[in-house]
Amino acid sequence: MPDLSAYRFTKTHEWVRDEGAGEVVVGITDHAQSQLGDVIFLELPKVGASLSAGARFGAVESVKAASDLNSPVSGEVVAVNSQVSASPELVNKDPHGQGWLIRVRVEGDLPGDLLDSAAYDSFAQADSH
Repeated sequence: MPDLSAYRFTKTHEWVRDEGAGEVVVGITDHAQSQLGDVIFLELPKVGASLSAGARFGAVESVKAASDLNSPVSGEVVAVNSQVSASPELVNKDPHGQGWLIRVRVEGDLPGDLLDSAAYDSFAQADSH
């Protein structure tokens, strides 16, 4: 398991990692991908799209289900991971690394309701029962 101390998490199972210079990377958690099963399609925003914290920015489809993706931050999409668009299974193989989804130039500070790794783990364990 990678070191997730620099990551923050939402209760809708997205993660955000601060990259400095006002930019963050966003993806879905290992817990989310394991609950979904094999990811077969991702709907992601285009570069330049404006996101609002908590609002839908795309969708992930698996062999089991489809689920909305919700932005952990407000800001502008500055990059989309073309590798996951071409090979959605990267989300299953490496959700906190190569399976990242978008890079966002953040407006303001990170929301205060994001969870640290320990708090998210506790939440995810309770959520799966």
